[in-house]
Amino acid sequence: MSIDIQKIFQNPPQSYWISSTSPCRHPMLTEDIKVDIAIIGGGITGILTAYMLNQHGIKPAILEADYILKGTTGHTTAKITSQHGLIYHKIKNQISEELAKQYAEANETAIKMIEKIATENRIECDYVPQSAYIYTQQDDYVNKIIKETEAASALGIEATYLEEIPLPFSVKAAVRFDNQAQFHPLKFLIPLVRKLVNDGVQIFEQSRVVDIERDYNYTLITGNGKKVKADKIIIASHYPCYNKPGLYFTRIYTERSYVIAIKAKEKYPGGMYISAEEPARSFRNQQSDNDELVLIGGEHHKTGQGEDTNKHYEALMEFANETFTVEDIPYRWSTQDCMTLDDLPYVGRFTSKMPDIYVATGYGKWGMTNSMASAMILSDLIVKGISPWEEVYNPLRKTITASAKNFVVENLNVADKLIQGKISPLPSEVEIQPGEAKVFETDGQRTGGYRDERGILHLVDTTCTHMGCELNWNSAEKSWDCPCHGSRFTYDGHVIEGPAVKPLNTQKM
Repeated sequence: MSIDIQKIFQNPPQSYWISSTSPCRHPMLTEDIKVDIAIIGGGITGILTAYMLNQHGIKPAILEADYILKGTTGHTTAKITSQHGLIYHKIKNQISEELAKQYAEANETAIKMIEKIATENRIECDYVPQSAYIYTQQDDYVNKIIKETEAASALGIEATYLEEIPLPFSVKAAVRFDNQAQFHPLKFLIPLVRKLVNDGVQIFEQSRVVDIERDYNYTLITGNGKKVKADKIIIASHYPCYNKPGLYFTRIYTERSYVIAIKAKEKYPGGMYISAEEPARSFRNQQSDNDELVLIGGEHHKTGQGEDTNKHYEALMEFANETFTVEDIPYRWSTQDCMTLDDLPYVGRFTSKMPDIYVATGYGKWGMTNSMASAMILSDLIVKGISPWEEVYNPLRKTITASAKNFVVENLNVADKLIQGKISPLPSEVEIQPGEAKVFETDGQRTGGYRDERGILHLVDTTCTHMGCELNWNSAEKSWDCPCHGSRFTYDGHVIEGPAVKPLNTQKM
């Protein structure tokens, strides 16, 4: 069966997780309040952290800039796995065996905790135990997979070296982690949100935090000027919305990756898979009513630095047709990941001088277990003052040797994009067709123009409101994306993703 790709592109991307669940809506913050703990961010980390604190009788307030669960949480592949690429040999070799053990224990425990929470709350969330595989089709990666198998096994993970996998192509080597899982993240989280609200936890949507002031305690200021006084703050907004203290904008970079959900003639063999080499290819299945979807992911690139972003979907579709007999592609979506310099998340105290502000970010492409581990770490730090895994996740860790090179490379990249955006010559006159966007110069200023399908032209100043980089057009998502720190804006200038907290200046012509 031939798939009409152009017909697929006529419809905007949509996530299966969001499309298959009914939203639960919450009020905007319309008055000043005081709470013991304020959580910034209504994704999986914020909700799970609130759930863990609630188990100790603490009632935090959650402030979400948009609508809860619509960000990265609603655009994941939802693999619940401690298998995070070839990570364990790297941690053991570059940092220490003790920290590798902490990371393994945190993520293995997170798998069990998600299942425990679902069972205790009788949540039907398509939770299915699965094995997770990393495979390679290149000789260069065989020894790396052998070393990863040995390292993971020594840390207590059930890891097995293989030379074949159940997918319909041959491989050079693979490692299988057993006792992993997959689920429907929104079916898991929406019942938890309802429980939190019933237990007295306040959740506010459309309440973007734009600043934090410090006096005897902390004051969060939202976009509409309302204030939240809190003794402690947890920043769980994916990319920290408050990032200049601690220089987080120099230690995090963002990547976008893509997913298509196909219906295939063949029955999926089970398991979750990811390639060790580039271009990355990821697989898992998902039962949808009476149909089976196969989720195929990959094609990552730095945010704002892809060319025509639709080409990434096209590459996945081509790969899907080479691997399966594709009958339909009902869903496609992309996501944004925060990457750290040493591939380990930053979870814990925000800075040494701000001990009552906590942060959770930098999960890479492994947000499901890392978000659960973060919730447990943050809850322990607040309630007990210590966590058994705090050292490996510590945002203030001293792993300079392992990450100094990446620090230089990533910040040179930011500087290059900043300068390049300012000096690149632009036309002063352009013709923009419906569905098209272009950047041009008006009165010495960069202007981004997008003409929608109705023929209306939307003009914005393409200077990012975070730190002044010049934005690039994302054709697949119809957004203006920052190549420096990953902020994203709608075509009419509203913030989609931070670290920016202010909209773009709109222009008239």
